[in-house]
Amino acid sequence: MNETITPIDPIAFQLGPISVHWYGVIIGLGIALGMYMVIRESKRQGLHPDTFIDLLVWAIPIAIISARIYYVAFEWNNYYADHPEDIIKIWNGGIAIHGALIGSVVTTIIFAKIKGLSFWKLTDIAAPSLIVGQAIGRWGNFINQEAHGREVSRQFLENLHLPRFIIDQMYIDGAYYHPTFLYESLWNVVVLILLLIIRRKVKSLRRGELFLTYVIGYSIGRFFVEGMRTDSLMLGDFRFAQVISVALIVAAIVTMIYRRKTGLANQYYEEKENAKS
Repeated sequence: MNETITPIDPIAFQLGPISVHWYGVIIGLGIALGMYMVIRESKRQGLHPDTFIDLLVWAIPIAIISARIYYVAFEWNNYYADHPEDIIKIWNGGIAIHGALIGSVVTTIIFAKIKGLSFWKLTDIAAPSLIVGQAIGRWGNFINQEAHGREVSRQFLENLHLPRFIIDQMYIDGAYYHPTFLYESLWNVVVLILLLIIRRKVKSLRRGELFLTYVIGYSIGRFFVEGMRTDSLMLGDFRFAQVISVALIVAAIVTMIYRRKTGLANQYYEEKENAKS
């Protein structure tokens, strides 16, 4: 056992009696950057800047709450039934991105209907911001030493040419583990780049397809990374995140094909040009 390695303190700083955790700081950073990106793109798309501010006022807290409810529901019998007082301790980790997506999508559907806006236009604008938030948010798992993979050797991690601070943080209770948080974070960056290229270069892009591409891209990466993790939420013998990932991939592809064949999907670039004119 290597006793010279000290994990990163999960508390970033103190505000009097209040401890501000790195997990919350990192999640907040992801939300802030996502908000900046989505407001900037909404202006390009001809929407008033306040549109997404109004949406995010509701979507962000609902997404966090639904992500926590999703996680707690799966871990109820394993932990929370005996420790209900820990349900609110979100700073210790334990939020599920699929729960957040459910909450966000439902909120956006309702918001779009109330405001008379296109759900698909809103989600297309938000897609790159969502994956940015997820890429950054995974580093909160890094600080908390959670969402890691199976045990590996230090030499394995060094062979990946990782910075020492990552290798050292992957030393948990006397063993080293796969930094699956990093694999997913990097994959999310790849998906972000793909979305930005598609948005700028693919002239045949239809409304809704940027968001559906995000769903497909993220789900592919999550499926493979989830298979390496040791803390998966289980549905019987199956990792639920993998089941959901496959379902989302199929649903997104079917939706994309259906919308094209039925003529429901307008040209993405025609809408952008009309918005500017």
